[in-house]
This record gives sequence, C-alpha cells and structure tokens, in this order.
Amino acid sequence: MKQFEKKQAAAYGFGAIGKDMVYALSSSYVMYYYQDVLGLSASFVGLILLIARVFDAANDPFMGVIVAKTNSRWGRFRPWIFSGSVLNAFVLYALFAAPSLSKAGLMVYFPIIYILWGVTYTMMDIPFWSMIPAVTTQPKDREKLSVIGRTCSGIGSAIITVFTVKAVSMLGHGVERTGFAIIALIVAVLFAINEILLCVALKETRTKQEMKTSSVKEMFKALFNNDQAMITVLVIVLVNFALYITSNLIIYFFKYDLGGASWQNSYTIFTMVGGVAQILGMMVLYPLLRKKMTNTGIFRTCLVMAITGYALLLTVCMANVAHNMILLCAIGLLVFCANGMMTVLTTVFLANSVDYGEVKSGLRQESVIFSMQTFVYKLASGLAVFVTGVGLDLIHLKGNSDAAVPAVQSASTITGLRLLMTIMPMAGLIIALILFARKFILTDEKVAEIAAVLAAKKEETK
Repeated sequence: MKQFEKKQAAAYGFGAIGKDMVYALSSSYVMYYYQDVLGLSASFVGLILLIARVFDAANDPFMGVIVAKTNSRWGRFRPWIFSGSVLNAFVLYALFAAPSLSKAGLMVYFPIIYILWGVTYTMMDIPFWSMIPAVTTQPKDREKLSVIGRTCSGIGSAIITVFTVKAVSMLGHGVERTGFAIIALIVAVLFAINEILLCVALKETRTKQEMKTSSVKEMFKALFNNDQAMITVLVIVLVNFALYITSNLIIYFFKYDLGGASWQNSYTIFTMVGGVAQILGMMVLYPLLRKKMTNTGIFRTCLVMAITGYALLLTVCMANVAHNMILLCAIGLLVFCANGMMTVLTTVFLANSVDYGEVKSGLRQESVIFSMQTFVYKLASGLAVFVTGVGLDLIHLKGNSDAAVPAVQSASTITGLRLLMTIMPMAGLIIALILFARKFILTDEKVAEIAAVLAAKKEETK
C-alpha cells in the first residue's frame, strides 16, 4: 500500500478496535452489572437482553436501507459512523453508570438505555463494514482492509474480555459499581476518538447510485430456499449459543465457585488463555489440520473437542479440583481452540452454500445469505443471555450487590452453576454435531463438483 493507503488502513484498524471494545463491554458484562452489582432479577435482565438483541438484529436491514439512500457532502457512510459513535459513547457510559434508583426505577431505566445503546451501535456498525467498497476499488486492497478490520475487532474484544474485571477492581478500589463507571468512561472516550479519526482519515468514493440492499423478507426467503445455508445458520446459532453461555457464566464461576481474594487474577489468566487459544485455532491449528483433513472432518473434530472440554470441566468441578489453574487452563485451551477453528469454518461453509444455492436455483444470493450472519449471531447471543438469566434465578444465586466480599452461595447453588455452565453448552454442541453429521452435504468433493458446474456454466455464457 502507498503511504496514504497505509494511513487509511491504520485508521480503519483503530476504528475496529474501538468498536469492538464497546461491543465486548456490553455483551460480556451488562448481565453481571445489572444482576450481580445492581441487584436486578437475572430473569428480568435476560428477558430484556433477548428482546433488545432480537429487535436490534431485525433492525439491521432497515439501517442498511437508510445508509444506502444517504448521499451527503461528507459521503454515505461517514456521517452515520460519526453520529452513531458519538451518541453510542454517551449511551455506553449511561449504561454502566446507572444512577441510584429503586429497583422499580432501574427496571424502567435499564430497558430504555440498553435499547438506545443497540440502536446507536447499529447506526455506526452497519456503515462501518459496508464502507469498504467505497474506500478502494482494488480487490486486493479491499481484502486487506477486511482482514485488518476483522483482526483488529478481535483485538478490541480481547482487551475487554481479559482486562475488564481486574481493571474494575483496581480503578474502583474494590467497589465494582464505581469501577464499571470509570471503565465505561475510558472505553467511551477511546471509542469516540478512534471513530472520529477514522472519519477524518478515510475518504469515500462519491457516487449517487444507491447501494443494493436486502429486506428481512428477502433474507429469510433466500435462507429457506437453500437447505445447506439453513443448516449452516442453525449450526452457527447452536455453536455460538454454547459460547455465549460460557462467556456470561464464567465470571460467576470464578467469583462464587473458585472464589478467594484473588479471583479476579484467576479470571484474567483464564480469559487470556482463552483468547490466545482462539487465535491459535484460527491462525495455526486450522491451517495445519487442513493439510491432512477435510473441512467437514475438522469441524466434526472441533465439535467433539469442545464437547470433551465441557465434560472435563464438569468432571474437575465435581471432583473439587477446579482450583488447579493449570488443569483449568488446559481445558479452556481445548474448548476455545476448537471455537476459533469453528468460527473460520462456519464462514467457509456459508460461502460454499452460496455456490450450492446458485447451482440449485440459478440465483446467486451471497449478499442476502451473508447478511444473515449478523442476525443469527445476535439471536444466539440473545437466547444465551436469556437462558443464563433464567438459570441464575432457578439456582437461587445471590447477587453480590457490590459488597466488598463475594456473597457465600449454598452448595446447591454452586452445583447448579456448574451444571448450567457445562450441560447447556454440551447440549447445544451435541445437537449441532448430530445436525451437521446428518444434514450437511457440502464436503470438499461436493464443493469441487459445484465449482466445476459453475465454471462450465460461466464458459457457456461467454
């Protein structure tokens, strides 16, 4: 890339880091903050999160239409990235700096603020990813910008996942409510600065032509007419349901099950191992396995790895040896490494399903098929957090309510937490394995066959 292009790529990367720091803070800690720190019912928080995330997912195509019809002097995308980022930064701080209200007041405050957070985040998220073709017309540069964006998104998410709990304790001097408000303020400011710099550095190619967009009806019609895309989407929901259950419950496990004065340190070490494992799975282990195995074979192996990991976690918990961090991190390595590879493979399978659909129906619907990704990720996240909330209430976990010392839980609550954290993800992954083994037909051989058919068809039309 030329010097100016490098500056653009750097600006886009920093924008992705800030964007996913915000998303990770909300998706990973909003349940814990409102249930454990502020004392709201976990079921209530889970229900609000489910409703808000499904609404947010359904809202994505409408935001896409609005962006497509925008044609301002500043471009099509940058006005929405700028305005959405600034508004979202304010709302993020309000989300984690809730005023001192009664429980009834918080039950009104939380849904309003969280839905506002989702709406303002969508305002900047949709144009952020959609603007790549408007920044450069070169396919290689577009690919580089996409890779930079996805990689930096992972970095932003990892920063929050690994360091938030420890930073909350340190900055709040042991008072989690204060710590979360400070962290939210820091993240909000960094986020706004990064996105403003992005808007200044990136220049759009001006055009009056409207973008092609897909309605919600078109998205689901394309999905239902393509059985392999349908299977892939269902598997994505099940796999990510398991992951989100883990990410929402692991903080409770370290705080109330393992406990101890240094539980934040143990949590930080474990999440760091998990983040590294996911990266290793995507960038190292998958390429190595791909030399010897088919994609479908690797995916089945990953599902078995993750199921085995959860079974081992349940075993060490019930044997009361989970305090051994080396053992616990080894299990985490197994689960998160498998998840990293599955993240890559589900994208590959979705791409292959587009070719399959073209051969089957004569229509190539890659835009509508891939637009389902955001919807199903948010759906999986919403379902997982709702199940988490209901589960925490069913096992009668007592929220800490920002006390200096973690509340002591009953033996039955601890057992319930262990089962909820392992059995639910295992169930989702087992169903995914059965569904994938019985219904998914896009093997390497089948994909090669489809590619040959499409190549021959392309030659005929010349």
